[in-house]
Order: sequence, then C-alpha cells, then structure tokens
Amino acid sequence: MKKILVIEDNLDIRENIAEILELANYTVYTAENGNEGVETALSIYPDLVVCDIMMPELDGYEVLNIMHHNSDLQNTPFIFLSAKTENSEFRKGIQLGADDYIPKPFDTSHLLNAVEKRLKKQNV
Repeated sequence: MKKILVIEDNLDIRENIAEILELANYTVYTAENGNEGVETALSIYPDLVVCDIMMPELDGYEVLNIMHHNSDLQNTPFIFLSAKTENSEFRKGIQLGADDYIPKPFDTSHLLNAVEKRLKKQNV
C-alpha cells in the first residue's frame, strides 16, 4: 500500500485530507508543521507528499527544498496544497520542483486525481 505524508497546520484540513486518502486505500501519515513533516519523511520515506505552503516553523517551500537536497527523498512526488492561488505562487511552486499545485479549497476528485497521476508517473 502506498504511503502518503500530509503536512498541514490546520487540523480540520489535515484530518479531512487524511480521511479522503485513507478511503482511497492509501496509508496516510500526518504532520502539523514543516519540521515534523521533514522528520516524518525521513523516518517513513513516503511514496508521495501533500504539503501546505504557509505553515509555522518551516513553510512548504523550505520542506520541498530540504527534500530535494536529500538523496533518499529527492525523487518523492510532491504536491502543494495552498490558499495562495495567484499564478505567481503556482509558478514559484512548480519552479522549485513541486509536481503539482492544488488551490484551497480543493475538490476531492481533484486531489485524488493528482495523487493517482503522480504515483503512476513515479512507477513508470
């Protein structure tokens, strides 16, 4: 079963994403901030990461940067989930190496499609 790490500081959103992914038969790990997310990623080596951008301690951009500089995590698919919906933010996330960028509020099918697409691309 694929392991997905959800890094999100808002408890309701984090639990909602985890429930959606668990119902789709993924093993879900959660972290409430960037530091915890990086620690969890280094201990479980997830198959995919869904990460908020605006968080205390380490923001999503910093989490992505740390993962890209770790040889064990650098190829892990990474999806930003953010209330920052401006085109410049979307471009910044993609330029930094994110595989996808989902604006909040998000549609369940959009989230699941993005996850499935990235996991399939990884297995090719």
